[in-house]
Amino acid sequence: MKPLSLLLAVALALVTAVSAGPAVIECWMVEDAGGGRLTKKPAALLLRQGPGTPPPRPDLEPELYLKVHDPAGALQAAFRRYPSDAPAPHCELSHYVPFPASANWARGLTPEQSCPRSLDGTWLMVSISSSIFRLSSLLRVQSGPQPEPALITLATAVLTVLTHSPVPRIQLGQDALLDLNFAYMPPTSEAATSLAPGPPPFGLEWRHQHLGKGHLLLAATPGLCEQMPTPQEGAVAFAAWDDDEPWGPWTGNGTLWLPAVRPFQEGAYLATIHLPYLQGQVTLELAVQKPPKVSLMPAPLVWAPPGEAPPELVCHVSHYYPSKGLEVEWELRGGPEGSFQKAEGQRWLSALRHHSDGSVSLSAHLQPIPVTAKHHGARYACRVHHPTLPALGRSAEVTLEVAGLSGPSLEDGVGLFLSAFLLLGLIKALGWAVAYKSTLKDSEEKKVQ
Repeated sequence: MKPLSLLLAVALALVTAVSAGPAVIECWMVEDAGGGRLTKKPAALLLRQGPGTPPPRPDLEPELYLKVHDPAGALQAAFRRYPSDAPAPHCELSHYVPFPASANWARGLTPEQSCPRSLDGTWLMVSISSSIFRLSSLLRVQSGPQPEPALITLATAVLTVLTHSPVPRIQLGQDALLDLNFAYMPPTSEAATSLAPGPPPFGLEWRHQHLGKGHLLLAATPGLCEQMPTPQEGAVAFAAWDDDEPWGPWTGNGTLWLPAVRPFQEGAYLATIHLPYLQGQVTLELAVQKPPKVSLMPAPLVWAPPGEAPPELVCHVSHYYPSKGLEVEWELRGGPEGSFQKAEGQRWLSALRHHSDGSVSLSAHLQPIPVTAKHHGARYACRVHHPTLPALGRSAEVTLEVAGLSGPSLEDGVGLFLSAFLLLGLIKALGWAVAYKSTLKDSEEKKVQ
């Protein structure tokens, strides 16, 4: 049993190592150099440490090599499911100064006249962004780096704000759920015991920015009797703490729900968590989309005599969004030069047609060149490419029938028409003869009587 136990222990260790995510996050320390210039220095966050001392980093200044204590586990949880083959996240550090919220609706969070002494010291804000998640975390730095053998600075994650849907793509007309979670641990034990047991009051703020304009979408201060601005665009937030431990750490939820999104609602959504003198913010980029419907007319067949051009083809691309990024290609499949080739002819696009739901439509036109007998059975197709569609796009096609090669030719049609006309005339003449003969017979019978 010992070898089996050892094997299980090794397997569990491997699973833990894989699921724990990266141990070190490479960052940049961004500082104001004056005159509108910024300076950047390399930095690193040590989230997990193996046995022994921290790995040395002689390439970093000791103040920028941070061993992060994460009491709420929000930072490590964010990286636990980070794909190993995903690009490294972008990480920036900057200095932070605690300050009260400026909005009138959030004044109830800071009844004190000045910032409490428990918030003294050096603070840093770390912003991490990727296609997997985005987070902002406030770190309280302990004074001075730790001594050798590895010069490193200790820091504690106090407030972390996180979203797992940094770039949500929502179908036009469907509801949008913008994910937001946060975690808080008082920076010192004195700060925790000075407050009433349980999580502190907090403020939630969602703002929308699009095309250079911004406005407050929703604000909430659960537990405080403050007059809140009216939510806009039917927005609803799930603003609450997830637990009520007496001294923390605490986690909370600030997810936003938007009903039946329209194109004007896409853009940047800034989610801010307000605590007394502390604020954490992340930005989500909402994209509204709708894939186009594609149809080709006339369908399913087009007909042309040899040496003449088929009728104009119209490809209807309807009810899609956004309007940018649409491409229409015309193809001839199964023609004389191979199984696939570019369709020749005059082509043009109609103007955009706008619909009440915010989607648009247009028509693509093709006037094909004259065809020969070799084109019989070929298929004209319009292929549409759009950001909402797969790489191959979406297509519709019609089949070309050349007269005289399938079904009656033009001469056959004329002959059939003349034959039918003559047959109809003959039938009518016979009818008149029978009627005349019957009338004559009746007249003779009357004379005999």
